[in-house]
Amino acid sequence: MTRLILVGILLLLSLAFFLQNQEQEVTLRYFFGLLEASTPIYKPIMAGFVVGLLVAAILLFPPWVRGRIELRRKTKALQEAEVDLERLRQSIEKISGRTPATTPLEPARDLADE
Repeated sequence: MTRLILVGILLLLSLAFFLQNQEQEVTLRYFFGLLEASTPIYKPIMAGFVVGLLVAAILLFPPWVRGRIELRRKTKALQEAEVDLERLRQSIEKISGRTPATTPLEPARDLADE
């Protein structure tokens, strides 16, 4: 939540900067002097900002996907372990001849969304 608020503040500040600098012109000189262009200063700054956001998103996407896959794998292993534990408890109760203790039912937790 804090990260989302910080990103929102950053976007609002950059939008305010772009809007305040619409009149100022800058001359762009491309490599080897092939082309020169005059453009408002906010356009190259905004282009650099967008390119930075895209590079950050591309670099952060694979670890995020890997983390989601690992979380799903561990959640499935945990659920299988809980089923095995319950099966073992029932087999021990059958062998010992005890009646199962009354325990309140635990609400099912969905760990995939955590």
